[in-house]
Amino acid sequence: MNVTKNIKAPVAQHMDIFESKFKDSMKSSVPLLDKITNYIVKRKGKQLRPMFVFLSAQTVGEINESTYRAAALIELLHTATLVHDDVVDDSNERRGFFSVNALWKNKIAVLIGDFLLSRGLLLSLDNDDFHLLKIVSTAVKEMSEGELLQIEKARRLDISEEVYFEIIRQKTASLVAACCASGAASVSQDKNIIAKMKEFGTLTGMAFQIKDDLFDFGSSKEIGKPTGIDIKEKKMTLPLIYGLNQSSWSEKRKIINIIKNHNTDSAKVKTVIDFVIEKGGIKYAEGVMHDYKNKALAILKELPESPSRNSLELLVNYSIERKK
Repeated sequence: MNVTKNIKAPVAQHMDIFESKFKDSMKSSVPLLDKITNYIVKRKGKQLRPMFVFLSAQTVGEINESTYRAAALIELLHTATLVHDDVVDDSNERRGFFSVNALWKNKIAVLIGDFLLSRGLLLSLDNDDFHLLKIVSTAVKEMSEGELLQIEKARRLDISEEVYFEIIRQKTASLVAACCASGAASVSQDKNIIAKMKEFGTLTGMAFQIKDDLFDFGSSKEIGKPTGIDIKEKKMTLPLIYGLNQSSWSEKRKIINIIKNHNTDSAKVKTVIDFVIEKGGIKYAEGVMHDYKNKALAILKELPESPSRNSLELLVNYSIERKK
């Protein structure tokens, strides 16, 4: 069973129309730009972000032209941040394909990111969608702040749970929140409804990120990607933070020493993974993830039942049950 196909069903027609509208929003008179943006469009993922926009809109109102622009704005600005991320991380791959910077070098990749950002801004300004621009621009600002906060804290490895939640709220949840809020804002002027959908998106995004953290401690055979990546990148995740908080001073010092100085040694990384499992970090993080999921579902229950609302429920469950 294709889970995302079932989830998408209530808005499948709108998503198909969106595909061509999104391609149009990236068009340029510069052949190199067109070539690269075509490459980006052909390699998109599951399109969960536009799905959140359309399902949120249809849960609280009727999809219209503004909804298509909200989805395009999210995708343009988000794609810009991904292209820039690959340059910053010196990454040659994105979803199993060559990244833009791997094929066209960093300078062109940065300019492509800038172009996509400006297309998103102009799409909103040309249509007086200031309310949508405000929602999405705030999310981009928060994503940047979250990344910088994480980099700053990674140097000292002294993240508390409170700081961790702030990082993932900004880095991951703010974008899901923007999808849901902008979808709602494209069909309704009711500030309470828009705020409710934003909160729903924040809670779902938090659960989604904790699920990502948990992948780092699973077996690579189950997940289809190497485990221990976050440890190698010195990222403090919830299971690890909890494990360290349950430890003696000497245990903590030993684990932090491995993360700081031996994070490329697979055997040592496995020691950290085993330590986190033994201290109950996985179980604890799973509990917190389910808390966020339940709070998100409780918000949906306050809205009238519809196929779109049911799909949002499926999407929340999918985000914490997915295998990769």
